Amino acid sequence: MSTVVLTDVTQNISSDHASVQSVGGVTATLHTLHGGRRQGVQLLELSNSRFHVSIIPTRGMGLWKARVDGLPVGWDSPVKDGPVNPSFVNQAGLGGLGWLEGFDEMMVRCGLTQNGPPSPVTEPFAIGLHGMIANRPAHYLAIHEETDRLVVEGHVDETCLFGMNLRLITRITLMKDSASLKVEDEVINMGNGMADLQLLYHWNFGRPWLDGGAQFVAPSIEVVPRDHIAANGVNSYDIYDEPMVGYHEQAFFFKLKADAETNHTTVMLRNDAGDKGLALRFDVAQLPCFTLWKNTAGYENGYVTGLEPATNFPNPKAFEKEHGRVIQLMPGGRHLSVTSLEVLLEKSDVDRIQHEIDRIRGTDRPIVHHQPVGPYSVV
Repeated sequence: MSTVVLTDVTQNISSDHASVQSVGGVTATLHTLHGGRRQGVQLLELSNSRFHVSIIPTRGMGLWKARVDGLPVGWDSPVKDGPVNPSFVNQAGLGGLGWLEGFDEMMVRCGLTQNGPPSPVTEPFAIGLHGMIANRPAHYLAIHEETDRLVVEGHVDETCLFGMNLRLITRITLMKDSASLKVEDEVINMGNGMADLQLLYHWNFGRPWLDGGAQFVAPSIEVVPRDHIAANGVNSYDIYDEPMVGYHEQAFFFKLKADAETNHTTVMLRNDAGDKGLALRFDVAQLPCFTLWKNTAGYENGYVTGLEPATNFPNPKAFEKEHGRVIQLMPGGRHLSVTSLEVLLEKSDVDRIQHEIDRIRGTDRPIVHHQPVGPYSVV
C-alpha cells in the first residue's frame, strides 16, 4: 500500500490540487472551489467505473453528492450554493439552528459532543443543532492506494480549552467497479478526563429513490414517534407521500433487530416501483439507535428522507444521558463505527436486500407505538 498525504498541518502540508489512481482504476481528485459561500471549500472526488462521490474535507469529511451509473444519489437542498464554507455558517444563529444554513450533504455527521437539538445555556457550553463536527475542517487528509481500492483518510478535531477534546479519524473506502461505499470512523478521547460522545449519521436521499409510495424497510423491533406531530403519521411511518407544500417534518425512533451471528442490521429505502433502492448496513453494538426522518415537502423546500443510525436518539442531551445513551469515553478511549451504503439499481437488487432484511427479521413483527413513549421520546 502506498500513501499520498494531501494535508497535514503538523508538517505544514496543504495541497489545493492532486490526483491519485489505483491499479484497479479507482481515482481520487482534489480541487478547491471558488465563488459565493463555497469559496475555499476543498472537494475530493472519489470515483470508480460506476460510483462517483464527493467528499468534503472542509466540512468534517462529509459526503456531499454522489452518482452511480449516472443516477444522482443524495437530495436537492434549498441550500443551492454549497458546499458551504463553515466560515459562513453561524451555528449560534437562528436560535441555535444555524447549522441548517449549510445542510445539503448526502451524509453529514452529527456530534461529536452533542447531536440533538440546541443545548441550553445552563450546560457548560451552549452547542447548536446537531453539534459542531460537520463544520470543522480536516487537519490531516491522505489517500491510501491499494490494488483494488482507494481509502481516503481524514482527521477532524472537536476541541476547545476547558471543554471537549475529541478526534474523528475516518476512512472512506471505494473498491473498483463497486456500487457500495464504506465509512469507517474512530472517535478518540485525547483529553485527560472522561468525555461525552454522541454520534449520528444523517444519510439523506431524495429523487429518484424517494417518491410517492416509496417504502422504508427494516427489521424493526419497536417504532416510536418522536413527538405528537409524528404520531399523526405513525400509521404510515414506512410509506412516503408525494411532495406536499407545507408538510411538517416527522421523525420516528427505532429499535432494530440484528443478525444473530454478525450483529449487523440492514435497512432499505426503495422507490414505489421497487426497481431502485438504497441499503445501509451497520453494527447495532456500535450504533444501537436509529431515526427515520421524513420531510416530504415541496421539491424546492427539500423533498428528502434521512436514514440515521446513531449511538443515541437526537433528543436533548440531558434526556439521553439520563437514559444511559451518552457514551462515556475514558482518557485515550476509542469508539469505532462502520456504515456502508449500497446502491440498488435493479429490481433483483431490491429483492435481494428485501430477502436479507426478511431473514434478519424472521417471524417477528414490530411493536408500533401510536404516541411518544419513554425511554425513547421526551413525553
